[in-house]
Amino acid sequence: MTSRASLALVVVSFFSLPSVHGAPVPTSAAGEYSKHLGALRKLSVAVAEAMPADQYSFRPHADSMDFRQLIAHIATTNYQFCAGLKDAAPPTVPSPTDKDAVVKFLSDSFDYCSTVIPNLTEEQLKKAHDSPDGHLPGREILLAMYIHVAHHRGQAEIYLRDKGIKPPSYMI
Repeated sequence: MTSRASLALVVVSFFSLPSVHGAPVPTSAAGEYSKHLGALRKLSVAVAEAMPADQYSFRPHADSMDFRQLIAHIATTNYQFCAGLKDAAPPTVPSPTDKDAVVKFLSDSFDYCSTVIPNLTEEQLKKAHDSPDGHLPGREILLAMYIHVAHHRGQAEIYLRDKGIKPPSYMI
């Protein structure tokens, strides 16, 4: 076997392997985004659950959202991003005030998105849609949503640290 043939065999074999976690490798862009939505949800909900209920009104600065508002903001915008991808109005969302209701609101927002993202077509990913960040192609909306969640979840982790609580470990 020539060195070129050996290299080709190695490359083909590498890209034919299942992912590190044993799950099949997605074959579409929507599948790629969907694959990471579960981890995004799991860590975000874990951060929301880590703050004690009596600290949900904590804000590190007078100009900051309190923890409840911050987590509810993530949930609300999840609905807005994902509804925009369907060219639909976001569903009516609650205004939760206690920890359990806020965590459920966040979890439900990821459930809603998990019905949208895996079903996106290439056309929907290329087409521009309305979103909280403006009129953007579907791929950019997904990227903006993931960045938005990570940004505000990072803020929430700082709130936890300000209260002496170790945030949940990062997971993918």
